[in-house]
Formats: sequence, structure tokens, C-alpha cells
Amino acid sequence: MAKTRRIALVTGANKGIGFQTARLLGLEGMTVLAGFRDARRGAEAEKALREEGVDVRALALDVTDAESVRTAAARVEKEFGRLDVLVNNAGVALGRGGIGEVDPVALRRTLEVNVVGTVTVTDAFLDLLRRSEAARVVNVSSEVGSIGTMTDPYGPFFTMEGDTGYPASKAAVNMVTALYAKTLAPLGAKVNAANPGYCATDLNGNTGTRTAEQGARVNLHLATLPGDGPNGVLWGHLASAGDPESYGVLPW
Repeated sequence: MAKTRRIALVTGANKGIGFQTARLLGLEGMTVLAGFRDARRGAEAEKALREEGVDVRALALDVTDAESVRTAAARVEKEFGRLDVLVNNAGVALGRGGIGEVDPVALRRTLEVNVVGTVTVTDAFLDLLRRSEAARVVNVSSEVGSIGTMTDPYGPFFTMEGDTGYPASKAAVNMVTALYAKTLAPLGAKVNAANPGYCATDLNGNTGTRTAEQGARVNLHLATLPGDGPNGVLWGHLASAGDPESYGVLPW
């Protein structure tokens, strides 16, 4: 099975967009490694995915714990010898402090999970990704991390206030994506950032206007790009279009 199925890893896969991403990749016929921090939730997610026919393996992985990440990479090395798809989905939105009100502790934690965690996981799995014939890396970002979007006076986010850490962390994720895309391009790999849109998840108290599955379909698209697909872009839901099913490339 390891030789014929594509192997995909999704971090933060026990709920929300991460769970739906694992589900959709599995329904595409991939073997899915569902990364989790909480053992109980990981087991519950694995059970639910198996009941839908997904070939899934729960994988203990805390993106902020380098030893946990190395252990997870060693397990994938031993069991599969490669990794075809990596979806860096794990993320937080803490503090919600606007200009002049930022909680530095919450800001550091947000950056640690969203940015440092993405780099830590990607670096740990680089050798395994290089062994894939067509590696795909998807870094879950956000339209609010787009400097072009946030500074567009005619755009829907120009008047957004009350948060600094989350948008700043996703802007950093976009830069990380661009750098890895350039580095891995000669191997035929594609590294892109995903904008799932404003989805109802625990991250926002389930106030989003899109479903977690709709957001996960953005990740699915980027994880299954053909050889002539884009590399090094921010792609996903276009809030400015006013259509819940409008997608395309966004400005960095």
C-alpha cells in the first residue's frame, strides 16, 4: 500500500478544517496521517475517518515540540519511506489585541504555532518530501495575511480592527511559503498557501460563514495540483467576489 497510495500528512487533523482535509484526501484514495496533540481526540478522529472508509493513521505530533516532530518524522520514515503531501494546518488565533493592545505572550504563542511550527514540521519532513515524485506542500494561511488585500481601501478587510497577531503570523506564513516554493521547485514539488476563507471553526468561536469542508476543499485543490499547476501562490476563497464558491489567486 505504501508503494501505490500517495501518503499525506495533515497537522491539527482532529477537528475543523484539518479533520475535513484529512477526510477529503482520504476519499481521494490517499493514506492519511492525521497529526494530533490530544491522544483522545486523535483516536476519535481516526475512528470517525475509518468509518468513512479512509485509510488513516493517527500520528502524535505537536508542532511546537521539536522532539515530537522528529519522532513523527522517524515513524513516517520507517513505515513509508517518503511523504507526498504535507498540509500544515495546525494554527491558533490568540490574544486578539489590536494596535496598542497586543498581549506579547499571546503574540509569541501565535507566531510559535503558526510560523515556527510550520517551518519546524516542513524541515523535519523535507527529506521524505524530496523522495516523492510530485510532492505537494500546503500551508494554511488566510486572506488577512495578504498585505495587498489588507491595504486595499476598496477591499472587504480594509476596516478590519481588533487583531494584530493572527494577520501578522499569516503574512509570515506567506513569506515562508514563497521561500520553500523557490527551493523545492527544481524537484517538481509545489508549495502553496491556502486561503480557506472565513470558516466556522473553534478558531473563531464557530462564527464563520463558510463550512469547514468548504475550507478544506481549498487544501484539497492545492494538495492535488497537476504538474503544470501554480507554485508559490496564495490561492483560495475570494471574499471580495461576494460569492461563497469564488476562488483564485490572491495578492501576497
